[in-house]
Amino acid sequence: MALPPYATRGQRASHYALLVFCTLTFLFLILPILVIIPLSFNTEPYFTYPMPGFSLRWYEDFFANPQWMLGLKNSIIVGIFATLIATVLGTLAALGFNQANFPFKRLVLAVLISPIIVPIVITAVGMFYFYARIGLVSTLSGLIFAHAALGAPFVLLTVTATLIGFDQNLARAGASLGASPTRVFFKITFPLILPGVVSGALFAFVTSWDEVVVALFLASPAQHTLPRRMWSGIREMISPTIMAAATMLIFLSILLMAAMEMLRRRSQRLRGIRP
Repeated sequence: MALPPYATRGQRASHYALLVFCTLTFLFLILPILVIIPLSFNTEPYFTYPMPGFSLRWYEDFFANPQWMLGLKNSIIVGIFATLIATVLGTLAALGFNQANFPFKRLVLAVLISPIIVPIVITAVGMFYFYARIGLVSTLSGLIFAHAALGAPFVLLTVTATLIGFDQNLARAGASLGASPTRVFFKITFPLILPGVVSGALFAFVTSWDEVVVALFLASPAQHTLPRRMWSGIREMISPTIMAAATMLIFLSILLMAAMEMLRRRSQRLRGIRP
């Protein structure tokens, strides 16, 4: 934020001190992540600087190794289907909470968003014992449902926040002109809340893509996801291939954050708010 031209010397000093503090804090948080990226191009299997040379051998090992490819395939399958389920359920729940009033509404909302609050280990243990009774342990579908349950609260919260600024008179106007509730939703409501729906879907996908604790409890070697494979690699044999996988995950996260920023700006333009 730029200082006004009439700012005093003390205000300018405070502004620059705050800017330096924020910059140092940002570097403190981001440098451990950025250090990983050069090491993924190291010619030697050592996590040390300076690097003796530049090589793509660890990326080649990642794509040539069937175990890493299985983890990548499982992560993509689980992430996509879990995101679809979480997006549908979270959006429907948000619409229901926005339009209906019923007893214990806050309590029900607290239960629905509890996967965000409850420690993931407790959630994983509960899912394991429940899945063991219904035969979903060590199945890809069980992991999909578990990740959908973890991602749905994010969709619920983002869509609920979007609906706060939604003008219900638009939906009433569509209904008064003879449109069915389904047509009103797809022609009026859904396009206006779409940025919130997509933002929630991105959160759900990232939650599924990054999750490892539930996968430790529910997945067999055949259902290992990419984070689960990385955890196994660190535990059993440290290889720079893990750095290559981590680097690709970092760039994927950057792309998702850029997409979320574009959605935020689009949402502001739809509401007439200047970014």
